[in-house]
Amino acid sequence: MQTFPLILENGHLLIALAEGSFLFDTGAPTSFGKVSPVNVAGQNFNLPPSYMGLTVDLLSTYVKRKTDGILGGDILNRFDLLIDVPQSRVCFSESPLDCLGEELALEEFMGVPILHANIAGESARMFFDTGAQISYFQGDSLSTFPAEGMINDFYPGIGPFSTETFRIPIQLGSSSNKIRCGQLPAMLGMTLMLAGTQGIVGNEVLLERMVGYFPRRHRLILM
Repeated sequence: MQTFPLILENGHLLIALAEGSFLFDTGAPTSFGKVSPVNVAGQNFNLPPSYMGLTVDLLSTYVKRKTDGILGGDILNRFDLLIDVPQSRVCFSESPLDCLGEELALEEFMGVPILHANIAGESARMFFDTGAQISYFQGDSLSTFPAEGMINDFYPGIGPFSTETFRIPIQLGSSSNKIRCGQLPAMLGMTLMLAGTQGIVGNEVLLERMVGYFPRRHRLILM
């Protein structure tokens, strides 16, 4: 098992590899970076210089700090991960890990994990996206909850966009919380429909707990 620093800055999670700082992004099917290869848990991975028009320079502009790329599902999904934002670390293991906590089943679409949640009182299939600074829900009830102001975000292939956000209740298993939630642009909303999902659960659900992410076994453990 190898442990790397995990940095929370401007709402984004970045993993500090020897080769640089990369956005830690379960929602990105493909990694990319200005440095190649990168070494993760003893394995070397070659990275393309961009993904769907998103370059390292654009990414740095969007997240408001210098970055060296994205570490996405094509690399993350090869390991068992312990994501520990309170202790600013993430652990990678080639061997299966076990930990105590509530187990949630995961599905996947094109390498991106999907979990089941109750959002604003509605049962929903949601992408689990550690690269998302807020969550997104395409339900009609979104605007009935307390407003949290506008936010600027981005998405590969789409670029930057703005959305009004609201504070809405979410339940994952037996765990309840309130998260900041926006609505995706129409084109991205259509992508959700193609996958049979209703939204995106962002990294806010990770900020106060350790989570076991075991994509090879389709499991998420909330501790």
